[in-house]
Amino acid sequence: MELNIRDLKAGYGRVSVLDGINLDVHEGEYVAVVGANGAGKTTLLKAISGTVTPSGGQILADGTNIAGLAAHRVPKTGIAHVPEGRQVFPGLTVAENLDVGAYLQRDKDRREESRQEIFALFPRLGERLNQLAGTMSGGEQQMLALARALMLRPRLLMLDEPSQGLAPKVVTEMYEALDRIREAGMTVLLVEQNVATALRHADRAYVLEHGEIAMSGPASELADNDEIRRAYLGV
Repeated sequence: MELNIRDLKAGYGRVSVLDGINLDVHEGEYVAVVGANGAGKTTLLKAISGTVTPSGGQILADGTNIAGLAAHRVPKTGIAHVPEGRQVFPGLTVAENLDVGAYLQRDKDRREESRQEIFALFPRLGERLNQLAGTMSGGEQQMLALARALMLRPRLLMLDEPSQGLAPKVVTEMYEALDRIREAGMTVLLVEQNVATALRHADRAYVLEHGEIAMSGPASELADNDEIRRAYLGV
């Protein structure tokens, strides 16, 4: 999926958060949006997924403006959103959480194919199908949240702070899975406060500050930028 955002403005009530964002994610590309807390990263993804209504601008998904589209209709466009904080259904089993993610997939064979692809990506989920999600570790819940989104077979996968609160080993596993997802051809838009990790894996990146794009470019070049290194990498 090709995503083009033009002059996007959004916020909460009278509080403006995004002030004219312009951003592009090309089909098959892995793009990161980085920045400090309160910069507007989460609001950006919420505006795309329809849980925040933009006050201005366009969100073009393959050329169709979806700005203001109701949240329940956005997944039908091929966009899946893994929100911050995992947000699995704790009282449901792993299998039931995956079934929730596949609600748009009516073909049983295709649904089972998706499950097998997910088990190849996250073998632990295949071993724990009958376990309640709420009894899993934080890392396992994050894997399940990602897997549930993949059950939609999206064309654009959006993730909000997937490494938050996870042990370094689990973060490595998560990003290795994202690399494989991207290699399979899926378009990925990642919001992340772990700047070093995000820039190491993404193709391009945008730096968001106070609701505006402060800088953008190839991720490797931003990682070598002195200003970025001082502000976000502690170098």
